[in-house]
Amino acid sequence: MPATRRAARTSGRKTDREAGQAADRGENQDTGQAAGRGTGPGSPARKTAPGPAPEAATDPAGFPMNLQRVREASGLLTAAAMRRLDEDLGWYRELPAEDRSYVGLVAQAGINAFTSWFTDPDRPPHGVSEIFAAAPTELTRSISLQHTLQLVRVVVDVVETHSDRIAAPGGERDLREAVLRYSREVAFSAAEVYARAAEWRGAWDARLEALVVDALVRGDGDDSLRSRISALGWSGRGNALVVVGLATEELDEIRTAEIRRVARRAAGDALVGIHGDRLVLVLGGEGDLVAAATSLLTRFGTGPIVIGTQVPSLTDAARSARSALAGLTAAPAWPQAPRPVMADDLLPERVLTGDYTARATLIAQAFTPLQEAGGAVLETLSAYLGTGRSLEAAARHLYVHPNTVRYRLRKVSEITGWDPLDARESFVLQVALALGQLGRG
Repeated sequence: MPATRRAARTSGRKTDREAGQAADRGENQDTGQAAGRGTGPGSPARKTAPGPAPEAATDPAGFPMNLQRVREASGLLTAAAMRRLDEDLGWYRELPAEDRSYVGLVAQAGINAFTSWFTDPDRPPHGVSEIFAAAPTELTRSISLQHTLQLVRVVVDVVETHSDRIAAPGGERDLREAVLRYSREVAFSAAEVYARAAEWRGAWDARLEALVVDALVRGDGDDSLRSRISALGWSGRGNALVVVGLATEELDEIRTAEIRRVARRAAGDALVGIHGDRLVLVLGGEGDLVAAATSLLTRFGTGPIVIGTQVPSLTDAARSARSALAGLTAAPAWPQAPRPVMADDLLPERVLTGDYTARATLIAQAFTPLQEAGGAVLETLSAYLGTGRSLEAAARHLYVHPNTVRYRLRKVSEITGWDPLDARESFVLQVALALGQLGRG
């Protein structure tokens, strides 16, 4: 090495100086001559002074010879690497023959890239994208980051194992250090490539998710929606529903991703959409979706939160989205509404906003069953509501006993599910009765 040559030259100069001083003192002339030639017994120059041949063999650490040996051994290293891949990596053995050959090209490209970089270590190493350029794009899609790092690790281990055979005498350490430095740069390059791909995929998934939620809100349900839902990884197990409320002011991409993770832990399947100042959550799964929606209240801003109608699948979620959005519009008409409130509990208010679905639902679930029940059930309900919700006044109007009115009102509750004796539910029945009467007229 250069340091060794400097030490040898310094030692040689020092020996000459001492010999000259000995001659001046009248010492043996032969001893001075032997010291000057570096041949005297015990002379430092005899041990350290490099001759032309040793200096050429170790200049510097055999780097030119190392480079030539690495170039000549590229075929040997590639063959050894392919054997190690077949012995150590199960995923490689399971690849088709064509893909295995492409992996061999990648390994050869990696070794060639190392040889090229070894010529000039000051320049940056080849990136993973350049090494994989020898293989088709389909191969890079089928090999994961873990597989890529395993491939790099095997190639590095092979070069290290053969370094004693490849490197020039005295240059083994330099070769190993060069391999380790190069493999580190390639590993970082691979991680960067896959991280960039993951970031791009995440951005694409977010855009696709926004398109799906927007389609559900607008009521689209074509085949393209089903394919997009499938691309997002929606499992399709269980029911689905839509939850709508105001979004927080500081809602950004990071907080949106956090809401998505929390929602998926709560319900299994979840999609998140931002529509203006509204946060739209689409939940799916086999568990209690209403309870899952209730656990996500803190993710919404102030104001009402409406849970849409539960539907059997995501393709039917447009109906749930319509009911939830209509309920959010109508919620201010019921200041005492719970938070969250079911969209079907806001049917009267939705009717006031012009929601045709709510109008049809009230008629179908309240007025029509009472009309079909026969007897005096519908008449009794009308008398009870028309006389200020008084049992005695309704009994006098119908010329029956108050207990008869009470019995018939229980029948109304059994038929419709709404209790006329409850203030809120009697209001629902009164709106349904008015809608039915308008429809008959």
